[in-house]
Amino acid sequence: MRRAILFMPPILVASAFAAALAVAAQRDAGHEHHAASRALPAALAQARVATAKYATSLDAARADGYRIITRMIPDMGFHFMNPKVTGFDVTRPPILVYEKRAGTWQLGALEWVFTSKPTRPPLAGARYGSFAAACHYADGTFVAAVSQSACPATAPGTGAAFGFWHPDLVTLHVWLWYPNPSGLYASMNPLVRPFNHG
Repeated sequence: MRRAILFMPPILVASAFAAALAVAAQRDAGHEHHAASRALPAALAQARVATAKYATSLDAARADGYRIITRMIPDMGFHFMNPKVTGFDVTRPPILVYEKRAGTWQLGALEWVFTSKPTRPPLAGARYGSFAAACHYADGTFVAAVSQSACPATAPGTGAAFGFWHPDLVTLHVWLWYPNPSGLYASMNPLVRPFNHG
């Protein structure tokens, strides 16, 4: 009995191998995407638990070292920063973004800043905004300036003490405590417009 020997031209072998690799890569990418889709809700849950004490208590944030760095930025909020918090830790945002109305403060978003866009998103699907180089003052006044030497000694119009200067920044907002139809990571939020006048 003669056995049939199957012969496949090299091009077909290479094509079959490439197709197998593509399927494997797609399967791995699917696993990574699935893992990322599970990781984001878990990370947001951690952030929510960690920042719950600040949700309606600016006093709690201040007690933990957060200080005003901007007054109300329309469609965004008042920014409070803790200078002791550095790096990315989803449970320890360096900046809390608050909405204010009639003396009541509501936490809207958490924010992290970077000097350049992260090579790997710290949170799945992260989208970024920007904040131009600026001088910040003790009362939340800020003015654009290309260098610290260009910062006025006190805040124009208010005379508040100088706080710090920063270069151009990449920002990451996470609207964890207020819904945002523009998306979890959008810089602006049309739903906070009623708070624009504080």
